[in-house]
Amino acid sequence: MKDPYFKKRHEMVEYQIKARGIKDERILRSMLSVPRHLFIPEKFSCEAYEDYPVPIGKGQTISQPYIVAAMTEALELEGDERVLEIGTGSGYQTAILAEIVKEVFTIEREKALLDRAKEILDRLGYKNIRYKLGDGTLGWPEEAPFQRIIVTAAAPEIPPPLKDQLAESGIMVLPVGERYNQILMKVIKRKDQVFEVKELFECAFVPLVGEYGYKEDLYGF
Repeated sequence: MKDPYFKKRHEMVEYQIKARGIKDERILRSMLSVPRHLFIPEKFSCEAYEDYPVPIGKGQTISQPYIVAAMTEALELEGDERVLEIGTGSGYQTAILAEIVKEVFTIEREKALLDRAKEILDRLGYKNIRYKLGDGTLGWPEEAPFQRIIVTAAAPEIPPPLKDQLAESGIMVLPVGERYNQILMKVIKRKDQVFEVKELFECAFVPLVGEYGYKEDLYGF
């Protein structure tokens, strides 16, 4: 059956992803193959491949395609990692990771979003994803350590539990900063709990709500 969105995905990869310097072929292939429009509410499906975030409900968004690609590339994936994702959201970033790595552990605090993402991901046939409903700032201690951690919402600081659950030589990518203005950070865990932090670029994400994030009542989320 012909895919009516293939041309749009191809244009997205060519002009939004490759043209901005993303070189990892596995990321390019996964973004070309994953049907992004399925992860977006039907009324917004025509905007699925545009160069901006799209609302998915519960005050959350699916990140613009370039941000998904840039964060994934910053993880420096080799393919055999166990990756912790904080903020399942639509499930699109989850799918991109699942195309590349051994196993994805994803946490979402909104049950409606988690249920919808799981239904879509199950329908697409992914078998290497595990799901958890809860406070993402606490991580998933029972399954730690993780070689990679990706956080898809903005925290006021790097949550200490996530630093603890990152394996030695592991990489974490997350936005950190104020409510409407953050810096995307790349955190590398060295020996003896020493962390190397690199600032990648400015960004704007929805807030990470939780014990080590923004408080639920602070901004009315």
